[in-house]
Formats: sequence, structure tokens, C-alpha cells
Amino acid sequence: MLKANFLYRPMIFKRPAGTSRGVLKTKDSWFIFIRDSAKEDKVGIGEVSTITSLSIDPPDKIEAELQWLCNNITNANDWIEERGQQFPAIRFGLETALLDLKSPKSHIYNDTLFTQGKSGIPINGLIWMGSQDFMQTQVEEKIAAGFNCIKIKVGAIDFEQELKILAGIRAKFNAKQMELRLDANGAFTPNEAINKLQRLSVYDIHSIEQPIKAGQTQEMAWLCENCPIPIALDEELIGVEPEDISLLLKEINPHYVILKPSLLGGLEAADRFIVEAEKLDIKWWATSALESNIGLNAIAQWVFKKQNPLPQGLGTGQLFTNNIQSPLEIKNAALFYDHNLHWETISPK
Repeated sequence: MLKANFLYRPMIFKRPAGTSRGVLKTKDSWFIFIRDSAKEDKVGIGEVSTITSLSIDPPDKIEAELQWLCNNITNANDWIEERGQQFPAIRFGLETALLDLKSPKSHIYNDTLFTQGKSGIPINGLIWMGSQDFMQTQVEEKIAAGFNCIKIKVGAIDFEQELKILAGIRAKFNAKQMELRLDANGAFTPNEAINKLQRLSVYDIHSIEQPIKAGQTQEMAWLCENCPIPIALDEELIGVEPEDISLLLKEINPHYVILKPSLLGGLEAADRFIVEAEKLDIKWWATSALESNIGLNAIAQWVFKKQNPLPQGLGTGQLFTNNIQSPLEIKNAALFYDHNLHWETISPK
């Protein structure tokens, strides 16, 4: 017999995180705890992580939905079929909590070279939006830390200043030495996008995520066909029904898709995007959506099994003042599972 409850624990940023949608100081996270009465000493923990204005889970209904789910945890499969598509973050938390419950060791879903601490996952360094000096400082920190792939948020400060930052990087590092990924978070209008992308392209950009807002299928398809920079879909994938994935990818035909399991409805949902993308020769990588180390750990273990050679977007574990202590550690621009470090014990009050 399964029992479940949950805990709300908002994550607090060490420093405000700037995006084109605004500045984040905190973000919401809930943790689902599932126990089996046959083995009370074992608990499965999953994270429900949402981002304001990006996650489609209705923010005013999450706690009520979590309470209902916990009260009816034995009917979890029915909930997934009937309600899961409306609450992708809860679905991710439920799926990973059940995986954790079934695993022989807490927080280790798969016995791999990653969870054995013998192999890491290459990741990109993330540069947040802010003043030119702030962004330049972050770039220098990531380069000093050994990153040869960095992702820069663009679209919030003056465009000319953003170009200067990119020019400064390219004055020191060519494309072979430093891969530059950009993320516009839909900041450009369809009318201005091609001009801005052409100006950005002189800096040997690897790719740009979501140059225009999601939902403009024809405009995005045109950009993918005509833009000098390879385009990656990100927000465009959120809320897409499983039966519509193939059609969307065929219509837009992007170069890459960015997979954030807690925004897409879980690991199995992300798997569906991978299957359809690979049919069309569309490459992909995964990115954490500002989860704590609980959610990040689940995504990292799932990604490692895919053996995707591209740097992944899994470097968010150091963003919060109150993150869950864990064995996850960044070394040499890669994410490792270090067994010399231990998981913080968390439980519902």
C-alpha cells in the first residue's frame, strides 16, 4: 500500500537571475514523498519544479492537485492518464518519486558509470542576463573554470552591448576553442529577428534557442530555413500534446530541440520528443529547468544513459542558497556524482 505527502520549499537564488521575461529571485519547488507500507524505511522523493510564466501548471491549483494525488496515490496511473497533461511538473515529480521508490539505493535510479562516480556529463556554462559588466564577469568566471561551451542569455539588455560581449569573447577564443550558444527566450519580434540573427552570426554562434515567442509556427519555420544560425526550439515544445509532436517538428524543422523534462511532463514525455526528433535527424540536448538537486539528479541520470555527446544544460545546481545538499558536483566543466558527498535528508513537516 502506497502512502504519499509533500513539502513546499521555494528555492532562493544566490543572486537574481535575469531572463527576457524578468528577474527571478526565488522559484517554487514542492517535493513528493512516496512510501510503500511493505518497506517503511524506503522513501521515494520527486520534485515538482515550476517557473513563473513558463510552466503551464496552474500555479493556484498545484497544492490542491498535489494534495488530491497524495490522498489517492494508489490511483496514480489513473491520474497520469486523466490529469497529467495539465500538470507536467507534478507528473515529473510523481514519475521520479516512483522511480526512486523502486530503486535499490535512494536517489540512484540507474547503476551506470555516472552514478558510480567514474564518468561525468559534459555541460555548458550558463551566463545570466544583466549589465554588460556583470555578464562579462560571468564569462570570465566560466572560462577560468575550464568551460569550452557557454550559453548566454540575450534579449534583455541593449543589443549593441550584447554584441560587444560576444565580440570580446571571439577576440580571445575562436569557435573551435569556445562554443557559443545563445538563448533569446523569445525576446525578438518576427520582423526584427532575421536582422538581429544575421548580426549575431558573425560571431560563429553554435545555435540560438527560441529567437521568437512560441506559437508562431510559420514564422519560426521560415527562420529555421533562412537563418544563418542553427535554431533550437525550447518554449515551443511546452504543452504540446504527444500526438502533435511529430507534426510540430516536421512543420518547423529546427536544427535542435531543448528538452526540459519538468516542463514537458517527465522523462517518458521527453523520450517521445527524442524518438520523433531523431526520425527527422534533429539533434537534441537536455536542460534542467531550475530544479533543485533532487530534480537535477533525476535528469542527469536519465541523460547519461542516452550517451548524447553534446554538452548538456545541467549546471544549475550552484544557483541556490538553500539547495538540497547532494553528491552532484561540477568538475572540469562536467557534472559528476561524487560518493564522498552525501544527500541532505529532507522530509515533510
